[in-house]
Amino acid sequence: MRRQSAKLVMAVVASGILNWFSQCVAFGGSGVPLDKVGAGPVATANVESVPSDGRPRVIVTSDGEIDDECSMVRFLLCANEFDVEAIVTSSSQYHWQGHRWAGDDWVDKYLDAYAQVYPNLVKHDPRYPAPEYLRARTLLGNVKAEGEMDEVTPGSQYIVKVLLDEADDRPVWLQAWGGMNTIARGLKTIEQEHPEKIAYVARKIRFFFIWEQDSTYQDYIRQHWARYGILTIISDQFEAIAYRWKDILPGELHKYFEAGWMKEHILEGHGPLCALYKAHKAGDKGFEDGDFRSEGDSPAFLHNIVTGLRNMESPDWGGWGGRYVRVRENTWLDPVPVEGYVYPEGRWYSSTSWGRAMTRKGATSATDRQYKEYFKPIWRWVEAIQNDLAARADWCVKPYQQANHPPRVRLAHDRDLNARAGQTVRLSAEGSTDPDGNGLRYRWWQYHEADTYGGIVEIRDSGQKEAWFVVPEDAMAKQTIHVVCEVTDDGRPPLTRYQRVVVTVVP
Repeated sequence: MRRQSAKLVMAVVASGILNWFSQCVAFGGSGVPLDKVGAGPVATANVESVPSDGRPRVIVTSDGEIDDECSMVRFLLCANEFDVEAIVTSSSQYHWQGHRWAGDDWVDKYLDAYAQVYPNLVKHDPRYPAPEYLRARTLLGNVKAEGEMDEVTPGSQYIVKVLLDEADDRPVWLQAWGGMNTIARGLKTIEQEHPEKIAYVARKIRFFFIWEQDSTYQDYIRQHWARYGILTIISDQFEAIAYRWKDILPGELHKYFEAGWMKEHILEGHGPLCALYKAHKAGDKGFEDGDFRSEGDSPAFLHNIVTGLRNMESPDWGGWGGRYVRVRENTWLDPVPVEGYVYPEGRWYSSTSWGRAMTRKGATSATDRQYKEYFKPIWRWVEAIQNDLAARADWCVKPYQQANHPPRVRLAHDRDLNARAGQTVRLSAEGSTDPDGNGLRYRWWQYHEADTYGGIVEIRDSGQKEAWFVVPEDAMAKQTIHVVCEVTDDGRPPLTRYQRVVVTVVP
């Protein structure tokens, strides 16, 4: 793996992406009397789905499994959406040095291919990080055995460096696409050498784990760090876009994963990075040459793309990386659609997760609905997710004018509103634009899984730029209603972004 000491080159941060206005925002909760809640939108402070400045900071750890390699292609195509702190090779219960190992330097060929398409990517978004920047932050972690965390490694030490840096207090999302052992080693170093900094470091950390692919979270991280209330997401829903996608995704979504779509939009004619994408090959049982293989690790960073869904505000709000419920402490797991289900106290992984257990048993007519419902928090978004990937693949080879770019969704009012039961809430996406001048299609819908109000809200004019609904009479004070404004352009491929309005019921 490359080790470079050259000066790091940052991509130029795009300016002028978002204009924030200084005026007060409409509706209750922003200084406007509650008796004005139903009076109509006030075009004051526009709230936009495109991030203005700080992007989420991410550290990726990966075991180099074949689906990690597929996820790495997408991650690099999405790298403009993140402040990438590090890419670290780690081990897992499935892969380590000498055992089904992709090699210590498996990431390098993807960075080489990224370097070739980088000059074109920055024409579409100058925030893409320079190849030299990524290479300098691509490191080897703890890889000698499953769960090995005794050795101090370049990867673990870089994690320490980022977390101890008091010049940057922004949260850091620590993603484990494989095992958590390199992360655990870094945290142990901090505990041993900088005990006075533990509370400070804990405040910065956000965990997103794709299963617990070794025991280091239970044996070390949870034992020593859980007391600090670190937000921890452990996902099983990822299987919706992993190896078993054919069994999990509704049939109408298969076309976005089948060979014809994959070859047209990703695999052929989209440059050297997309050419590395490890789709299925002829002869793979049950698949055609070019079929999507697996990206089980992609939800870890899809969660960090700022789409306007505001999912990073709380894991149970839901977004491209799934939706999760609090199980213990500040630990969030997949919502199981079985009344009275008891989550395991220990690891959430292939031997204990509900989704994998149902896969082993085989869905029946009685359980198929539950099976599909369990994975819905991810598959509900996959059309938009796949079209987003197709657009980014185009950015590798096409000039700006020939490619499509996401719409910018604005609200003509605040994202957080107050309303009484029986009152009318008026919603407006006035001011939404498309950078390519494409037409926009609007869809307002209730995200009832994220609500604390248990009923259904009838949204009127839901296909228009402006919509409205009446807060149901049975809504109780402090309950919330989540309404998503979904905006899709008519470009090719069509791209979707959002805004989420959270209405809190007041007395």
